[in-house]
Amino acid sequence: MIAPGTRVRVRDDWPETRGPCHIRTPHYLRGETGTVTRHLGDFPNPEDLAFDRPAPRLPLYHVQFDIRRLWADGTPGADLLVEVFEPWLEVTS
Repeated sequence: MIAPGTRVRVRDDWPETRGPCHIRTPHYLRGETGTVTRHLGDFPNPEDLAFDRPAPRLPLYHVQFDIRRLWADGTPGADLLVEVFEPWLEVTS
């Protein structure tokens, strides 16, 4: 489990280029860095459920991003809170 306060990077991966898939991680977050604020629980992987495959339970987190790092015209001091499954997160140092 990733502890609240941990800095993470969203994997810069594009599985949709390798074939049919169902991705639950927004494109605009891939490669971006944020901070885990909360573990929301463990849930069946929706990327497997979409294809009626067995879906392992995966940790789901709230990850907070500085909106100005995502969009230059974002409101200074504003944050974006997004739910991201653990396989998409890399702990940064």
